[in-house]
Order: sequence, then structure tokens, then C-alpha cells
Amino acid sequence: MIDPFGRSISYLRVSVTDRCDLRCVYCMAEDMTFLPKADLLSLEELDRLCGVFIGLGVRKIRLTGGEPLVRRDVMALFRNLGARLGSGLDELTVTTNGTQLGRYAEDLRAAGVRRINVSLDTLDAAKFAAATRWGKIDKTLDGIFAAKAAGLAIKINAVALKGFNEDEFDSMVAWCGEHGFDLCLIETMPLGEIDGDRTDQYLPLSRVRERLSRTWTLTDTDYATGGPARYVRVEETGQRIGFITPLTHNFCESCNRVRLTCTGTLYMCLGQEDAADLRAPLRRPGATDEDVAEAVRAAIARKPKGHDFVIDRRGAAPALSRHMSVTGG
Repeated sequence: MIDPFGRSISYLRVSVTDRCDLRCVYCMAEDMTFLPKADLLSLEELDRLCGVFIGLGVRKIRLTGGEPLVRRDVMALFRNLGARLGSGLDELTVTTNGTQLGRYAEDLRAAGVRRINVSLDTLDAAKFAAATRWGKIDKTLDGIFAAKAAGLAIKINAVALKGFNEDEFDSMVAWCGEHGFDLCLIETMPLGEIDGDRTDQYLPLSRVRERLSRTWTLTDTDYATGGPARYVRVEETGQRIGFITPLTHNFCESCNRVRLTCTGTLYMCLGQEDAADLRAPLRRPGATDEDVAEAVRAAIARKPKGHDFVIDRRGAAPALSRHMSVTGG
């Protein structure tokens, strides 16, 4: 699939649920209203849609949420997609908050997952509880080390938040180096109404990198995982740090991604509202996979050049009302 700007679309992110067992302050409000379960595609329908995308050239699929591992029977979807590895699909991955990894790490490995991303914004137990509103860091850490024991490569995702974790990045780099994890730092994105002002949260990663370079030797690399991060190597640890910078330096020129929600809505850009309904053609009586594929092609044909994320310092509404948990980041 080639979009109007000549970019090959080879990466599909699938949000299997908008629900989560945490309430991270930059992601959602504390009192969230989630989708009725009746609105969600079945796991079989999600598998079928993924198969259509693989037939159209998608080579990497990442399952996300919400928290994907809280969806009932989600391992059936992992197993079905894992069976496609080597037959069109090159990689199956997952982004998780880690709370369920103690239960599912070995199953993920058995299904064909080899790399995972775990969201962890702080190593401080009190801060973790505050950021997630009711999470317990020990459960996430236990999950991370269960995943390591299962043989999964781990990347820690941390959202950089001014006044919250900006004093922890040196210690996080050291901790990741000690345990053999890569670290990916992410700028906060203006998605969805939250309890607070994102102007107060925004921390440019250009500033973070400059501070890190005072302690660590950071060497630019051409390493890439298919996502938007730009990576450096930490010479002292041998691990990598990725920087995802939707605000200070957007990554749209190389975008190879589209996002499918648990309701069958396809977003061609995380930072735009335009979307395509794939549930209707999927459920149309007598519809074939080619009918669904045609709807996908029509959507890719209008993929925009990029997003319009800005941090409005006047404290205005977010760039989009849609919460991050809807599309999975």
C-alpha cells in the first residue's frame, strides 16, 4: 500500500480494547466512560481484518489498548496472528503497562512475540501510584522481569513529564542498562480531555537529550524498529535510547503506520480525525476479503501528510478530543 505521499504502509497498530486497569494522568481522565462491549469487534473479526492488511503488504502488527492484555481471551488473537509469522507477517509485538505480564509472558513468547514495549514512566513507587492513580509498581516490575525470564526483548516506554519524572532519566538509563532494556522517551501528546493542563506537562525531548549528554555518551544510530523513534546508543551501557518527538520534531515524513481501533475504525493518522469505517464492509452479508481490502485501499488513498500537534500555551482544548487509549498511541 502506497499513500498519496509515496510512503509504503507496512505497519498496523491494532487497539484490541479501550479499557485499561490503570488511569495514567496524561492518557485519560480518572472517571472514564468506556465503549459498550457490544460495540467491539470480535477477536475473530480483528484477526480477519489483520489478515486483509497482511495481504495488502503489512509486515508488522502491534497489539495495543487501552491495556491489550485485559481483554478476555486475547491470547487466542495472539496465537492466530503468530501463526501468520513467516507467511506475510514478519513481526508481532505488543505494548502493555506490564500489569498482566506475570500471567501472560510465556504465552506471548509461545505465540511468536519476541519484543514488547512496557509503559513505565517512573521507578519511584509513590510517583507511579500518583501517575497511574491506583497502580502498584511492584506488579509492573514483576511483569517486566517475568517477560525477561521468558526470553522477550524489552523496551521501556516513558512519557517525559515536566516536574514529574524529569529528574529520573539518568537513573532510568542506568536501570535499563543494568537489566538489558532499551528505553524510549516520548513527548506528551495533546489527545483527549484529562484532569489537568498539558501545557504544564510538556517537556521537550531536545532538552532531555541535552541533559542526558552531560552524564552519558550518546551516539546517533540508524537503528529502527519500524516506529517513529530516533535512536542513540548509550556507550556506557550498550543499550539504546529512543526519542519520539511529535511536537519538537515530528516524524511524519517517514510514517509507515495506520491504526485500527477495537470498533473497526481505521485512523490513517494519530493526529487527525479523518477515519474509515471497516466494520460496515466487514459485516456486510456476503462481503469478501477483497471487499474489505478495497475499503482499506480507499482509506490509504487519503492518508494525510502529517499531524498538527501543538501545545497551546493558552490552556485551550486538546488538539483532538479522542483519548490516546482509543487508538492505542
